[in-house]
Amino acid sequence: MTDSGDNGVPAPEGRDLSADEQAGPQAPRHGQAGLGRPPDKPRRRRSGWRTPVAVLLIVAGCVLAPLSVVAAWTANQVSDTSRYVANVEPLIKDPAIQNALTNKLTGEIVTRINVKGLTDQAAADLAQKGLPRISALLRGVSGSLASGVAGFVHSSIQKIITGPRMANAWVQVNRAASQALVAVLSGRAAGNGAVGVRNGQVTLDLAPLEAVAKQDLVARGLTIADKIPIVHATFALFPSKNLVKAQKAYRLINDVKIVLPIVTLALLGLGVFIARRPRRALIGAGLGFAASMLVLAAALLIARNLYLNSVPASVSADAAAAAFDILVRFIKTALRTLLVAGLIVAAAAFFTGPSAAAVRTRHALSSGLGRLRHGGESGPASRWTYAHRRALRIAAVALAALVFVFWGQPTAAVVVAIAILLLVVLGLIELIGRPPAQPSPAPPAPDG
Repeated sequence: MTDSGDNGVPAPEGRDLSADEQAGPQAPRHGQAGLGRPPDKPRRRRSGWRTPVAVLLIVAGCVLAPLSVVAAWTANQVSDTSRYVANVEPLIKDPAIQNALTNKLTGEIVTRINVKGLTDQAAADLAQKGLPRISALLRGVSGSLASGVAGFVHSSIQKIITGPRMANAWVQVNRAASQALVAVLSGRAAGNGAVGVRNGQVTLDLAPLEAVAKQDLVARGLTIADKIPIVHATFALFPSKNLVKAQKAYRLINDVKIVLPIVTLALLGLGVFIARRPRRALIGAGLGFAASMLVLAAALLIARNLYLNSVPASVSADAAAAAFDILVRFIKTALRTLLVAGLIVAAAAFFTGPSAAAVRTRHALSSGLGRLRHGGESGPASRWTYAHRRALRIAAVALAALVFVFWGQPTAAVVVAIAILLLVVLGLIELIGRPPAQPSPAPPAPDG
């Protein structure tokens, strides 16, 4: 006796029923349509490469961000004469640097006057002329006279250094020295200009400042200062033992000063674009960018300590510290600005996302705006704003980005102000835009 299938058709002898035949026609195969059921869609294979590549691109962009800041500072503050002068102009107003310059110029001038030597020579001449008592008296006061002249010169130089004439001379010296400094860093010159390399130090020639001090001393009644020659005294700016490495780094950074920021932004943008979850990637990019600015701040602190430890004993430590802090202040301003910008981008990506906190925040803002506009009528302007609200949002964000990019030297306060104004504009778009009024449903017709 032979088995039969569920449909009543006998199975051929000598052949076992397959699993599908045993299951009957009610069980469709995978991918086939059942009764009244559309065919299953094939599952898409997940792109497993996108997440690691996106992470790699974002990390590379965050690593290059501090280098981009340093490259931009090098180009804007060193290669540009106006930026360089604006960078170093406050140096002459710092008390520690003023004291260092005062001591340096006083030493040079007193050495050239040589009051004790002149006094001893005059005493010897008096002794030869038969005036031994006057000669001995003059020798006895030569030390006090030299000390008094040195004190007078020091106090006069101090007034000169802190006066407006020296500040103007300092600006002129540094304006003329800008090209020489670039030449030293680029390796095209070594000590032939206002900025040079001497005895292991990168130095600034103080001859123009000596001339100003000499003229003021003569005007104050010390006419002997008019005979002092200009000796081109120098002021150490920073050690030069690693100058060759600094020159190579300067040339490299100067070559990539434009390319590096573009590559940094391109890597961050591409990483966000190819990520499986772009919003989450944007949050990570913003936070990573902000963290890279903190790394740059730590690197500046370490560099400052290394620099101060390498300053020789002959150089004032306070003046060296003040010079370092003043020279890198634009880098600190830039990193603070970019840190705030990164945090704002991360916060914006988070609060526009689907998380519970973001949804609650948006709902609260929407409810508040709804209460503000409650009871008003929907006019043409409000309907147009509502219809084009997406384009208006994109335009507002793009305008804020352009303002930030083309702002001369934005600070953290400027970034916060731009972000607040952007939020106000977005809020106004939501407040003004109203959907057209929906027609009231017609009442049902009475029966009969």
